[in-house]
Amino acid sequence: MSSRLKYVSLGVLVLQTTSLVLTMRYSRTLLGEGPRYLASSAVVSAELLKILTCLLLVFYDHSFSVRALNRVLNEEILNKPMETLKLAIPSGIYTLQNNLLYVALSNLDAATYQVTYQLKILTTALFSVSMLGKRLGLYQWLSLLILMTGIALVQWPTESLGGPSSTPLSAGSQLVGVIAVLIACFSSGFAGVYFEKILKETKQSVWVRNIQLGLFGLVFGLIGVFVYDGERVRESGVFQGYNSLTWTVVALQALGGLVIAAVIKYADNILKGFATSLSIILSTLISYFWLKDFDPTSVFFLGAMLVIAATFLYGYEGKRPAISHSKV
Repeated sequence: MSSRLKYVSLGVLVLQTTSLVLTMRYSRTLLGEGPRYLASSAVVSAELLKILTCLLLVFYDHSFSVRALNRVLNEEILNKPMETLKLAIPSGIYTLQNNLLYVALSNLDAATYQVTYQLKILTTALFSVSMLGKRLGLYQWLSLLILMTGIALVQWPTESLGGPSSTPLSAGSQLVGVIAVLIACFSSGFAGVYFEKILKETKQSVWVRNIQLGLFGLVFGLIGVFVYDGERVRESGVFQGYNSLTWTVVALQALGGLVIAAVIKYADNILKGFATSLSIILSTLISYFWLKDFDPTSVFFLGAMLVIAATFLYGYEGKRPAISHSKV
C-alpha cells in the first residue's frame, strides 16, 4: 500500500507540475485588455487557498468535529511557538521561490524552464547529503553529472548553431529568467530538505505542518505585495487582472504544495525532483504544439534526453538499498 501511494503521489506531482508550468507561462504571456495580474498577489492567494484546504483536511481527519479541530490548532500551533517558528525559514524561502517562478516563466518558454529547473535535483541531493546524512551511490552521483551536462546543453546559445533565433525573447530577458530559475533551484533544494528534516523528526500531521508553513507564507507574501507592488495595488486593487485562468494557476500552485508534502511523506525529496523531470516531455510537446513559443533544436533534445536518462539512472540505483530499512 505504501509503495502504491508513493508512485500515485509521484504521478500526480508530474501532472500537477506540467499543468502549473504551462498555465502559468500562458497566463504571463497572454495579451489581453486591462492590467496583468500581480504575481505577488497570486502567491498570496495560493497560500490562503492552501491554508483553507489543509484546515478542511484536518477537519476531515477528526470526523468533522469543530472542538477537535480547535484543540489540534491550539495544541500544535499556539501552544508550541518554538516548533511553529521553525517553519518560518522554509516558508520565507518558499515564498521567494514562488515569486521567482513567475519571473522565470515571464522570461523563458515552458520547455526551457522545465529542464533548467531540474537543477534543483542537484541542489536537493547536496543538501540531503549534508543535512540529512544521506548516502548516494556511484550511479546516483553519475546521474547528477549527466543531469548537469543535459541542463548545460539546454542553455546552449541558439545563435551559435547558425541562423537567427526564432524566439521572441531578448537575450536580456532570457538571462533574467535563467538567473531567477537558478536562485529558485538553490532555495528549493534547501527549503525542501529542511522541511523533510522537520517532517521526519516529528509525528505531527503533514497538514498541520502545511498550515504553519502557509501562515508564515501569507505574512511574507503580503509583505512582498505591498513592498514591490504597493503602488499598483493602491491604483487597481490586489485582484487586478484576475480571470478564470489566473485562478486556475493559483489553485494548481496551492495543490502543488500539498502534493509535494504527500510525496515527501511517502517517498523522499530527491526522488520527488527526479519524478518531476518526467514532465519535461509533456511540457516540451505542449509548448511546441499549443503555446507555439518554443522552437526546439537538436542540442535541446540531446540535453533533455540526458536529463531524462539521469532520472532513470537514479531510479535504478534507488531500488537497490530499499531492501533493508534498518537504518531509516
